[in-house]
Amino acid sequence: MQNTTKRVCNARNYYRIKVKEENKRKFYVMKKLLFASYSLDLGGIETALVTLLNYLVQEYKITLVLEKKQGIFLDELDSRVEIIEYKTCQSKNIIFRKIANLLKRFKFILKHKNKYDFAGSFATYSIPASFCARMASKNSALWVHSNYLDKNNGNIEETIKFFEGIKYRGFKKIICISNNSAKALKQILNFNQDNIIASNNIINYKKILKESKENIDLEKDSTITFLNIARHDEEAKNITRLIEATKLLKENKYKFKILLVGEGKDTTLYKTLVAKYHLENEIIFCGEQTNPYPYYNLCDCFILTSDYEGYPVVFIEAKILNKPIITTDVSDAKEDIEGTYGIVTTKNTEGIYNAMKNFIENGYVIKEKFNPEEYNQKILTQLRELL
Repeated sequence: MQNTTKRVCNARNYYRIKVKEENKRKFYVMKKLLFASYSLDLGGIETALVTLLNYLVQEYKITLVLEKKQGIFLDELDSRVEIIEYKTCQSKNIIFRKIANLLKRFKFILKHKNKYDFAGSFATYSIPASFCARMASKNSALWVHSNYLDKNNGNIEETIKFFEGIKYRGFKKIICISNNSAKALKQILNFNQDNIIASNNIINYKKILKESKENIDLEKDSTITFLNIARHDEEAKNITRLIEATKLLKENKYKFKILLVGEGKDTTLYKTLVAKYHLENEIIFCGEQTNPYPYYNLCDCFILTSDYEGYPVVFIEAKILNKPIITTDVSDAKEDIEGTYGIVTTKNTEGIYNAMKNFIENGYVIKEKFNPEEYNQKILTQLRELL
């Protein structure tokens, strides 16, 4: 009888423990998060946001607020993520516009104020996203995807003015996607330095590996091939350096080619320069591609010529697809690329020319195998502590 009673007690204790554990798991899964951004059109921020939410929705209840509920990534977002459109009034009548937007803000506050365990403004530049995140939770964070001090050519006043415009002091944390950006903000913003955090964007490496195997019209040949994937925006990407370096290499009888994947407001400028220098055989315009990953398989080396970056997602893509990198000294390139995954050079034509020349003559052997799962888990562990 005593043994039977003991077994019953043990069974009850076991049941209570299991119920408590299950309740803890349920509470954790149902934790409510809100993220705010501009849209889900094609872009680096949008790619990073969708990837992050598709990971987090496995553990949390997520709401996404968009200024514009549009974009090619809408179909890639997990259906469990609730989407709210917060579209501001753009009327030319100033009084009407102000009243309409004031009412919209008031309505959002009534419905969502402090209703979430965490809220993040993911599109740094978006004033509505900043407002929604700050209102939705006391535990709010602002994502910073670029080094705005570099973007503003070192102008501290202009950079501070930008962050004051999005009311950065109303956030509990500022999450920078590079160490470089975090260090810059710590120097100039009136914000608790312990709450300015560096955390890279996670990446859907399984999708990259899968989609890299898709067939495209071009084929790999024996010619040494460089690949550039970028928005065609000269102010930031400075692809004219790459074109000028190509001109010099051709004049010195080097044989190679470059694939340019991307489009933008300066595509015509680049095509004009290529025609002017008679580089049509060396530089191939591949246009904007929703799946750029097969192009990595056609190249021997990835090349980036930007003046400034947050943390280039192309760095991670090249690492996943095992391609050496030539890059200007942007973001955390000195820490993450130089000497291990490729060559870091100066932000001018001469530096790009010398790095390409060196690669053509000597190649580059990657020193360390990149582990994308380990990379993602490190970031997710860091984020969970904030959520």
